[in-house]
Amino acid sequence: MPLTLEQQAEIDTLRSQPQETLRTVAPGMERHLYTAHPVLDHGFVRVVDYMGDDAAICQAARVSYGKGTKSVSNDEGLIRYLMRHWHSTPFEMCEVKLHVKLPVFVARQWIRHRTANVNEYSARYSILDREFYIPAPDALAAQSTTNNQGRGEALQGDEAERVLRILQDDAMRCYDHYEQMISEDGQQGLARELARMNLPANVYTQWYWKVDLHNLLHFLRLRADAHAQYEIRVYADAICAIVADWVPAAYKAFEDYRMGGATLSSSALDCVRRMLKGEEVTQESSGMSKGEWREFMAVIEP
Repeated sequence: MPLTLEQQAEIDTLRSQPQETLRTVAPGMERHLYTAHPVLDHGFVRVVDYMGDDAAICQAARVSYGKGTKSVSNDEGLIRYLMRHWHSTPFEMCEVKLHVKLPVFVARQWIRHRTANVNEYSARYSILDREFYIPAPDALAAQSTTNNQGRGEALQGDEAERVLRILQDDAMRCYDHYEQMISEDGQQGLARELARMNLPANVYTQWYWKVDLHNLLHFLRLRADAHAQYEIRVYADAICAIVADWVPAAYKAFEDYRMGGATLSSSALDCVRRMLKGEEVTQESSGMSKGEWREFMAVIEP
């Protein structure tokens, strides 16, 4: 199960004892506090704490940039301006602390984003639960023939069943041996910090992950992208839904300019201007290489 009985009891207690505060609160985020949003088969994402809202972004920008933002008449317009021009420090004024339960192999990919504060569950002191990520049949796929880092077509029939059986059997066997090695029934038992090396990469771990909004949006731009690995993308999707309620103006600008945006070269921008004038543009007249032209046409005619 995603939450232990102790964790659920703690959440129920915290939610039943709201505290008055003078700090700024975001109503959308208050609804997410302590709630565990299920991800994958045993994972979750939940908000433990946060700071700031859309107004905090604007406050920081106006202090920092002064007269440079006077022409922007409202907060949403200012936020869109900041997002469009890739400003960073105003978005750093907002922070969130998440409690995440995730498979170890997803955690190792996630931790490559070195712009957060992380405290992970320690298998040196505690015994990990018998919980493993076993993909749903439709998430099993062969290696892509065109992308060395990605998946191809879904496995079918007997092949899918064979792979699932291997994943399940190996996970259970490794955990059985893990328990046997640390057992203290009539034997010394191997130290937990050594026994954990036998656990597979699909065993679940947990951590607290604290990050500011600027770095969180960078994480989401990469990990909520359609090309990201499915197992980390579903966590990013869950976080996107939380951020959209927390800072709605910033998230909408993020969707418009970063998540769904495209970066064009000066040659590509020149081609757009010529097209808008009704001129016919070809790869030869564009000044772009064949690869750049293919990327440009994929944006213009998706």
